Amino acid sequence: MNITPSRLAGCLLLQPNRFSDERGFFQENYRAAAYYDAGITEPLVQDNWSRSVKGVLRGMHFQRNQPQGKLISVLRGEIYDVAVDIRKNSATFGQWQGVVLSEDNAQQLWLPPGFAHGFLVLSDVADVIYKTSSYYNAADEASFCWNDSQLAISWPAVPQLLSAKDAAAPGFSAALA
Repeated sequence: MNITPSRLAGCLLLQPNRFSDERGFFQENYRAAAYYDAGITEPLVQDNWSRSVKGVLRGMHFQRNQPQGKLISVLRGEIYDVAVDIRKNSATFGQWQGVVLSEDNAQQLWLPPGFAHGFLVLSDVADVIYKTSSYYNAADEASFCWNDSQLAISWPAVPQLLSAKDAAAPGFSAALA
């Protein structure tokens, strides 16, 4: 596995080994010991799977008191995945980074606890899976708007479809107050 540190403290871009031939490919998508050796020491306790169509934006989501680390992969399609550091004592607080994740590039993104996460679907359909380091807690969930002027996230396209909750999300500063 190839591991590339992100410019955001603690985030990693991972490239699992993929073995291809005329039949297709084989890829070991997760092996706890290998990810532990890469620095992902949190136990991963929940798997989530979302399917979305082109133009859907999901985010920017986080949990306030039980932050989740996330290991994000795309099984089908392509997304532009964005992480925002919301750890107030971090040297990269308030900074964001975006990366294209797809079934073709087979890259994974690790976000340690303390990051907001969102993605925009670039393909006709995308299946996104992510492992989390703590359980989802609806009462602890929060979000901020995807187009907050303070963050100035550079999305590759204008989202066409958001949930009502995401469309009404407050700004970055208000969400973290």
